[in-house]
Amino acid sequence: METQAIEGGFADPVFNAQTVFRAVMDAMARPGSVQPLPGLARPPAPLSVTSGAVALTLCDNDTPLWLDPALQAEASVRSWLGFHTGAPLANTPADAHFAIIARPAEMMALDGFSQGTQEYPDRSTTLILVVSGLASGVPLLLEGPGIEKMAMLAPAEMPRHFIEQWKQNSQRFPRGVDIILAAPDGVACLPRTTRIKTMEA
Repeated sequence: METQAIEGGFADPVFNAQTVFRAVMDAMARPGSVQPLPGLARPPAPLSVTSGAVALTLCDNDTPLWLDPALQAEASVRSWLGFHTGAPLANTPADAHFAIIARPAEMMALDGFSQGTQEYPDRSTTLILVVSGLASGVPLLLEGPGIEKMAMLAPAEMPRHFIEQWKQNSQRFPRGVDIILAAPDGVACLPRTTRIKTMEA
């Protein structure tokens, strides 16, 4: 387990982190766009290659990290993240700066995570959801800043009642969570400013 905890990080930490950071920032600036990411990290399962790379880029010893039960159960995942990021594990979702969710369909409600405050909305939790694809789930129509007219995304395995939860998240603005969708081939983002409708709505 010790070897697995240490192996699989970025081969070129500075360059790899810049690549991932740029992809995440571009995805945040243009919600609904999919930013391709090469497989830069090799984390232990069930942490995916993409979510592992995002964690290595964004997390450090100042960012408490919450793991969902599937990840929390794996000592190798906790060791790998601890070794490569130094991020302390948050005691509760509300204490987390970042949360990695390996099974979004089973995750708790969005309002259980830190929402930030009116004065410091950036103190909310950013959720990193591990999804198997961005085109095979329920189609979501996206509107808002960074989107010309409308964008569409169809992430797989999304949380239950996600559209309703996201409406409530939008109503808390400037507070609320932001979401990074980590798919095998890249990342897409749902910042709290994005409005979501289903095809039927």
